[in-house]
Amino acid sequence: MNLPASLQRLTPNRSSVRSHAGVLFAIVVVTWGVNWPVSKALLAHVSPWWSAALRSVVGMATLFVIGAMTRRLVWPKRGDLPVILSVGVLHMTVFSLLVALSLQYVSAGRSAVLAYTTPLWVMPAARLWLGEALTPRRLIGLGCGLLGLAVMFNPLAFDWHDRHAVFGNALVLLSAFVWAIAIVHMRAHRWVNGPFELSPWQLLLASVSLCSMAFVVDGAPRVTGWAVFSGLLTYGGVVGGGIAYWLAGVVTRRLPAGVTSLGLLGVPVIGTLASALILRESLGLDVWLALALIVGGIALGTVPRPATPCRTDTSS
Repeated sequence: MNLPASLQRLTPNRSSVRSHAGVLFAIVVVTWGVNWPVSKALLAHVSPWWSAALRSVVGMATLFVIGAMTRRLVWPKRGDLPVILSVGVLHMTVFSLLVALSLQYVSAGRSAVLAYTTPLWVMPAARLWLGEALTPRRLIGLGCGLLGLAVMFNPLAFDWHDRHAVFGNALVLLSAFVWAIAIVHMRAHRWVNGPFELSPWQLLLASVSLCSMAFVVDGAPRVTGWAVFSGLLTYGGVVGGGIAYWLAGVVTRRLPAGVTSLGLLGVPVIGTLASALILRESLGLDVWLALALIVGGIALGTVPRPATPCRTDTSS
């Protein structure tokens, strides 16, 4: 993702750009990690349906403003409609809603770990639909990640008789599967406009869908504690949503693919730590061991291979 021309003229050299990009990327990772306890805290003030819907609306508005200010706001082309639908529905609607619903029953730290198992499911899905090879390194990484899941759900650490806990954890894992499908489709899609240019429109679709479902299920939003709620929503929608997504798009074009892949593994780590510090969640040894296995497995399976670039259709 290119910086505006006015900012490009201010960048003195490539090493300086990468240095600044590294700092910005660290901010993005921390911001996304902290977003997990913030999302959990929002549920004390509004229903999960409206939590997902309102964060989507605020994030959408933020990205439209950023797009207009950076002159990158474009009308979507017909060729990009499939990816607008897939990402807007699967990732930004279904994933967001499933996570919000699951946080009623699952700790934010545990949810962050389970949600970021997505790359594990992308590996076999990409093999089936895109023909990507399952190399020995990827198979070892997948096995390591699955071992981490087994640690989280072993009978000594997980209460299988708690229906709410089983339901909540199942929702998070389902969200990871849904996100994986969206990622595989993004890899296969021939892009006309870039991911950042399409993200406001994807969030617009998600916002309409989520608000419609929230009205049907919950009626008008009922908010308690407006002062705290406003601060949490501002963080979740503006800072952890629109701004973080924009910065991520900027820095991932300035850093090597392996660096960004490895750096994103810090999100569930920060999410787990932030949940323990902010929400005083008690995280057992099983969560930390599973986190190490899952993050290690994803690193083994995904980091060495450069990220697949967006394929752009130059005919449109």
